Amino acid sequence: MPTTAARASVASPEEHILTVQEALEPLFLALEEEAEVKMIAAAVKAGWSVADAVAAIDELRRNELLPGRLTH
Repeated sequence: MPTTAARASVASPEEHILTVQEALEPLFLALEEEAEVKMIAAAVKAGWSVADAVAAIDELRRNELLPGRLTH
């Protein structure tokens, strides 16, 4: 089942986008927002408050950005 963000269009090179990053940024942001909404909904369904869910997501992001952290 396609997600809302997956249906967003990616600009083509013919649209005079300066960089690939600029072309993909709207899709990336939509996917990030959709993922956060789903994580918050799952946490609330499990009994957590929205505030706790948002705080946990923020903590995950901070940990992901720590210097020296090994990535996949």
